[in-house]
Amino acid sequence: MHNNYMKLQFYSLPENEPFVRGSVAAFSLPLSPSLSELSDIKTAVSEAVTNAIVHAYPKGVGTVTIEARIENNTLHLKISDTGQGIENVEEAIRPFYTTLENEEHSGMGFTIMQTFMTDFRVESKKNAGTIVYMSKTIRQNAE
Repeated sequence: MHNNYMKLQFYSLPENEPFVRGSVAAFSLPLSPSLSELSDIKTAVSEAVTNAIVHAYPKGVGTVTIEARIENNTLHLKISDTGQGIENVEEAIRPFYTTLENEEHSGMGFTIMQTFMTDFRVESKKNAGTIVYMSKTIRQNAE
């Protein structure tokens, strides 16, 4: 299998989340993920993109960028925005932490990303944006 790379940039609109989730899923197919692994990738991407859409630009629309790279049997993802950033990343990645108490958000987005992906980390600067790095190593089926 060859190494590969793609980059998508899109407006932080809710209707773009399914497109990005599907695009990353399709991009990862050469890794031959199981249905469970593919579901993990789609769920983690959905959470990361939704976080950027909901939190990065609360007063309007901005851009979100996702980069996907395949190296050997691992999918590497970088989801970034240039929005308001996260003041305290350590606090934000705690389960059930949310800044939107009255809405339908459980505060589990980062926890889900950590659980479903092989590696996960977040970098953020107040008023400069957030970058989520995730990777998923796909087990190779013995044939």
